[in-house]
Amino acid sequence: MMSTQADTHPIPAIEGAIANPSNPHHFMVLRAIERRVQIFAGDTLVADTTNAVRLIEVGKTIYDPLVYVPAADLRQPLKRLEKSTVCPLKGEAGYFALDDEEISWAYSEPYDFAHALKGYHSFWPGKVRIVEG
Repeated sequence: MMSTQADTHPIPAIEGAIANPSNPHHFMVLRAIERRVQIFAGDTLVADTTNAVRLIEVGKTIYDPLVYVPAADLRQPLKRLEKSTVCPLKGEAGYFALDDEEISWAYSEPYDFAHALKGYHSFWPGKVRIVEG
């Protein structure tokens, strides 16, 4: 019987990992951030929350961790853009702009296994300043 890579290099059990059902090597872990998070675009407060989560994703590489905040905690109106993309782990992302500059994305209807992201926004790290604590 032929051995597969999954047999020789099993994915370690990681508490809370959410895996892509078609590719267990592509997974994410969400962790609550236990302190206040504020997101600024320049001097403009865009979000202020005590309900943020940090997403750590492993796929083709280990991606930089991202902060996601509930839409209810946005402090500025964001304009929905026509742009969308699909992630095999999270679902279809819609993109949003502040003052006509794309700044964030959200999964309004994530895949069932990624439902914890529903109603949360993440932001392009180079376009915002994230303050924790």
